[in-house]
Amino acid sequence: MRYRTYSEYLKQRYGEKVYKLPVSLPVTCPNRDGTCGYNGCVFCGEIGAGYENLPASMTVGEQLAANKAHIAPKYKAGKFIAYFQNFSNTYLPPARLGEYVMQACQEEIVGVALATRPDCLSDAHLDVLAKIRDTRGIDIFLELGLQTVNYHTLLKVNRGHTLAEFVDAVLRSKRYRLDICTHLILNLPWDGMTDAVENAKLLSALGVEQVKLHALYIVKGTVMADWFEQGTITLVSKEEYIERVIAFLEYLDPSIVVQRLIGRAPEDNTLFTNWQTGWWKIRTEIEEKMAERNTCQGRLCDYLGGRAVRRFL
Repeated sequence: MRYRTYSEYLKQRYGEKVYKLPVSLPVTCPNRDGTCGYNGCVFCGEIGAGYENLPASMTVGEQLAANKAHIAPKYKAGKFIAYFQNFSNTYLPPARLGEYVMQACQEEIVGVALATRPDCLSDAHLDVLAKIRDTRGIDIFLELGLQTVNYHTLLKVNRGHTLAEFVDAVLRSKRYRLDICTHLILNLPWDGMTDAVENAKLLSALGVEQVKLHALYIVKGTVMADWFEQGTITLVSKEEYIERVIAFLEYLDPSIVVQRLIGRAPEDNTLFTNWQTGWWKIRTEIEEKMAERNTCQGRLCDYLGGRAVRRFL
């Protein structure tokens, strides 16, 4: 493989294919309710990212059972990860977070993944999660939305946090031995190739375990949709996105697991989605170009450990 794929990682870790079961909690985000800001990120719609999720009014157990009944026979799956996907799933009291995670600790559930923001993780939250992992023997994964290392862009998209909060969240999570998956968007309008490469360098320097890449899609009814329709912002071509992904992978530590090279979105609720091309086709193009160039993840990951003084060693 030209990069370390998530599917192979799961097989190696659990001995077979493992599938994620999405779970919705009745939570929001701190930049929606006024704690850090209002209206959320400029690219995020009212329903958040979990457009395929079941309603949060259902219990965790009910959602897992319903999704398992659909996925297990379809993919002949026997092991699962409960994925608390939508909005910021640690934006609630630590004890309440622990209750939700405990509800997911069921037979055949080998891990719990929690999508959240870097400013929504206190030591109390991390302590609760680490104790559940140790007592229940279940893996805990934190999926942190960073989107970009460009702190000017973070301000433009109304993230409500800066790069420093992300670094802080990763360093503190590592003290609790909790695995981190970082979410990145490589084609935000104000970012360039330098930012794509710096994303890889930062994740490698911090030693995060996983990364998930997305291409920006424009959700109807958002601030970014207004900018898009007004011509205030323009998006790079599909070819440029592919080049950024390849460069990102080349500079990325080869031990980091790549969950995804490009995301997907409901086309009926978007003005722009993946250049109107199937996500799998873009993934194939990326892999084919990497093969043509005989390049791979980590090929240029030689910048850490005091590169400038190696000649003296």
